[in-house]
Amino acid sequence: MITHDIRSEATAKQLLERGRQVLRAEIDALLQLEAYLDDNFAGAVRMLDATQGRIVVTGMGKSGHIARKMAATFAATGSPAIFIHPAEAAHGDLGMVQQGDTLIVLSNSGSTPELTPIMQHCRSMRIRIIGIASRLDSPVMQASDVRLLLPQVREACPSNIAPTSSTTMMLALGDALGMALMDLRGVARDNIKKLHPGGAIGLRLMAVSEMMHGGASLPLVRRDTPMREVIMTMTSMGFGAAGVVDDDGRLVGVITDGDLRRHVGDLGDGVAAAVMTRNPKTVPLGTLAEDALMIMNDCKITTVFVMEDERPDTPAGIVHIHDFVRYGLS
Repeated sequence: MITHDIRSEATAKQLLERGRQVLRAEIDALLQLEAYLDDNFAGAVRMLDATQGRIVVTGMGKSGHIARKMAATFAATGSPAIFIHPAEAAHGDLGMVQQGDTLIVLSNSGSTPELTPIMQHCRSMRIRIIGIASRLDSPVMQASDVRLLLPQVREACPSNIAPTSSTTMMLALGDALGMALMDLRGVARDNIKKLHPGGAIGLRLMAVSEMMHGGASLPLVRRDTPMREVIMTMTSMGFGAAGVVDDDGRLVGVITDGDLRRHVGDLGDGVAAAVMTRNPKTVPLGTLAEDALMIMNDCKITTVFVMEDERPDTPAGIVHIHDFVRYGLS
């Protein structure tokens, strides 16, 4: 039996337009959600902030997938959180819920029967519940202490069945809760860095001090150092540059390969002070590596000296453009 394959008739233009229709539908859903936010949102954030235990997030089906991500967002931004599958909760995982926890329940309809056991258990333990659903008269919302109402929107699915616009709203609302809670608790960048030692986020939050070369590896010379010795220092250290310091160890200039080329006729009997570039670009010790790299790219330099915090005119280290490549930043 030969069936008609509509895929052969779909043009690239039609597929592109369909994709845009979905995005427009979900954008419209988010705009409606923004308008729906009220004081209950602030109440939910304050309830989460007052949580003595963990934030427990639950949901079934596609809402469960969003709940997993929501729990991960809270945990990654400094608020201990776990996801509990409602079906597993009814088979022993209710023991994971403890006094002092706060429960967040996700269900677009608000009538998901699998959520009943965990909600009843939390009510019996006087655990506070934040409900997220699109019907205020639903079981989920009726059992919740704080109700975050979702607008009833059409799904981006042609048959208005597959969770699309509704799950996008849940995802965005979870991010909004997480970021507002993060701001309320004053979670600093350093706190997030401790929770993200690996991956792209870990690299973005790495301080330049973690990759710099210091101590005996610093290519430093005095102002009266003969250029022959300066060249030897630059060659042996391998940075293509040397910092020039005064008698107190303060950086007063820098000599690069480019300076050598520009002063090639003065190198024989010259000294560092005659060749150096004054007021070189530097970065503080606590500068993020990606910010230091941006400065180097903007200034078109391949090395930069990293300065002490307590003595901002004294070099603590040096980084070369190759160091960023070695760490995966480029």
